[in-house]
Amino acid sequence: MTCIALLGAECTGKSTLTQALAARGEVTVSEYLREWCLREGRTPRREEQAAIAQEQQRRIDAAAASGAPRVIADTTALMTALYSRHYFKDDSLLPFALQAQRRCALTVLCCPEGLPWQSDGFLRDGEATRLRIHAELQQLLDREGLAYDVLNGNFAARLERLDRLLAG
Repeated sequence: MTCIALLGAECTGKSTLTQALAARGEVTVSEYLREWCLREGRTPRREEQAAIAQEQQRRIDAAAASGAPRVIADTTALMTALYSRHYFKDDSLLPFALQAQRRCALTVLCCPEGLPWQSDGFLRDGEATRLRIHAELQQLLDREGLAYDVLNGNFAARLERLDRLLAG
C-alpha cells in the first residue's frame, strides 16, 4: 500500500482534491477533524487532540489494510499535531505524527496561493491563520527532512499537477 498525504492549512483545496479523486475511484480517507467538529459543533480542546490524530491515522491504516494499491489521505495526524502546537503550545503529538508521516510514500503540500480563503463558520479562522499555519507546516516539513511536492494555483492546476504526481 502506498499512502499519498495531502497536507495544508485550512482552505487550501485538500478536501476538494480528495473528493475529485474519490469520484474517479481512488480509495480516499477524509479529514476526521472536520467530521469531529461538525458532529460536536465546536473545535476541539487540547485534551481531545490526541484522540483525533490517532483516529485519523487509524482510518488511514484501515484503508491501507483493504488491499488498495494506494490511499489518498485528506490530511494526516501531522496536521492535528501542528494545530495542537499552534493553538495550545503542545508538541506532545509530534513524535507520533512524524513517525506516521514518514510512512507516506508521497506528501503533497497544498499552498494558499491561487485559492481564495472562504469562511465556513466556526471551522476556519481566517486568511492570516491560513498563512501562519502554512508557514509553520512548511518549516516543520523542512526541519524534519520530510520530502514534499507543492500544489498551488487554481483547482484545475492543482488537480493536473496531482495527476502527474500520481502517475509517477
